[in-house]
Amino acid sequence: MAFEIKIKKLREKAVVPKIATKGSAAADLYACIDEAVLIPAGGNAVIPTGIAAAIPEGYGAFIFARSGLGIKHGIVPRNCVGVIDSDYRGEICVGLVNLSDKEYTVLPNDRIAQMAIMPVMPAEYVLCDELSDTERGEGGFGSTGK
Repeated sequence: MAFEIKIKKLREKAVVPKIATKGSAAADLYACIDEAVLIPAGGNAVIPTGIAAAIPEGYGAFIFARSGLGIKHGIVPRNCVGVIDSDYRGEICVGLVNLSDKEYTVLPNDRIAQMAIMPVMPAEYVLCDELSDTERGEGGFGSTGK
């Protein structure tokens, strides 16, 4: 069951996020640029989308890589997952990094990332002297096997 996310176009050429298929978990975000942006191998760029969103309280918008860009071209969000808080009303921009050894060009209206709306639970962090025991305990990276 879908609910509405209000989107404001900040630039005339902006494209409203779109869900590609009925079963899609996230909506595509589009580059709102006037000319191509070259991202050199190992380089990065911040790409505006030309939109702002009203994320409902109790939810967040999370920006993920598009699998095709990431797997085929090494183009992924620079901060791995972008987080848009419910009280942010500014332009949504996507920082992209090129992890490949080839330059990549982002063109106007290219799909550059995807945005999923997910519930979030506020937490209050309380300092304590002891934590409860678990089977895993302090086992860290690789402690549960391959």
